[in-house]
Amino acid sequence: MATTATAILGASIAPAMAQTTLRLVSKDLLTTNPDDVRLIEEIEAGLKAKGHDIDIQTIDLPSGTAAYADALGVMLLSGDIPDVIYFQGGDQKMAEQGILEDLTPWIEGSENIKAALWPHNVDRLANYPYLLYIYPPRGPQPVIRQDWLDELGLEAPTTVEEYEALFQAIHDADLDGDGTPGNTLGLTGFGNTSELDSIFNQAFGVTGTWMKNAEGQWVNSRVTDAEKAKIEFYARLAEKGLFDKEFVTNTFDVKEDKFYTGKAGVIFGSSPEVIDIYAGKMRQAHPGEEIELAVLPAPTGPGGQGLAAVDVSKESRGWAISSLSENKEAAVALLDFMASKEGQDLERLGFADVHHTVGADGAVTFTDQISTWYARFFNAANWTPPTPLLSPTAQTALDNIKNGFTADNAFVWPAEYAAEVDAAEQVYRSWVARFVTGEASLDQWQQFVDEYNAAGGARMAEYAATVLGG
Repeated sequence: MATTATAILGASIAPAMAQTTLRLVSKDLLTTNPDDVRLIEEIEAGLKAKGHDIDIQTIDLPSGTAAYADALGVMLLSGDIPDVIYFQGGDQKMAEQGILEDLTPWIEGSENIKAALWPHNVDRLANYPYLLYIYPPRGPQPVIRQDWLDELGLEAPTTVEEYEALFQAIHDADLDGDGTPGNTLGLTGFGNTSELDSIFNQAFGVTGTWMKNAEGQWVNSRVTDAEKAKIEFYARLAEKGLFDKEFVTNTFDVKEDKFYTGKAGVIFGSSPEVIDIYAGKMRQAHPGEEIELAVLPAPTGPGGQGLAAVDVSKESRGWAISSLSENKEAAVALLDFMASKEGQDLERLGFADVHHTVGADGAVTFTDQISTWYARFFNAANWTPPTPLLSPTAQTALDNIKNGFTADNAFVWPAEYAAEVDAAEQVYRSWVARFVTGEASLDQWQQFVDEYNAAGGARMAEYAATVLGG
């Protein structure tokens, strides 16, 4: 049997003569979930139709993100290494030990994977060729009920000043209908301010992870004047009651509930699909009302107009193949099938007569069950649904992500910098929370910068200069 990627995946593939057993582990594929079991069976049938007789054996691990990562790490360190592995953290240590296959030649010789990649996938694979995660990049975007925007008599904001005016108008209105104007938050969030950064970074001139200071030296954007101006804006919104000071303790469901109940006028959706989920939940919370959401555009500013630069240093999650596997050809054939039209039809449309129906004319109609279906492997850039999967609002969000892609200049840190990276980020997040909630004054900015640099920022900047050059 030929062993090169081109020979295995090219048009002249010869049908496999014997069945190959492929062990696979993923937090989203379990033997206890009937949908997952049927999906694997249909994937096996699709592979067989293409000449690959593969028995896919899924390994059950806890499905929670942290629990899965911990359990996977224990399994791999014990020497039990499946052929195909889904990582959500912990992959870099395995790559450094030589356990993960370099996917570059396999993708180059693939029939479907290469064409299915999004632009940021290409950059990430060039920098870190061990993980494959074919999905559009996350680009959180703000949404508001269209009827609320109409009620306020405002157009969608296009500048920072117009955003503040919108949040003020929301605050002064009575969107929750309790008869008491002036108690509605313009914007809510949860955990940290990274969602807000998605649209406000460029507007304040935070153009990448690394920026040059007045002396021409590379510094982390966290300690720049542009970052300070952005945080001052967030703090001003919170002080005026326009941004939710409880964002630090909010969970994602608390954040959502404040939106559905009219306690906050604007919420960020992490992806186009999530925006459609928000619209559905809003309609459930207000039965009988014709509710549509509107995506608000990123404001213009010193960095131009668009979403924040996308980190292309590596995938933070995705599919890997064990370099120790004796079934690499079968593993690549599986991933290549999932990137094909047939694989994507299965991934994205679900099961016929369950998640969708096909009419006599070939037209696809989704059932209500499609709301519970999700892709387990990929969301290919070159796949076109036979009928729209996204609402016009969510499609707008996806178009914004496609049209506004800018690569960041972040890079993969060597393992010996892990402590500094974590410590500096903790210092940053802690100070931002205190600045925004008013526990700390922006007059203390230099104190934050000094603490950030002492925690590892200064050493990180020295290393960044060797990577980024002059």
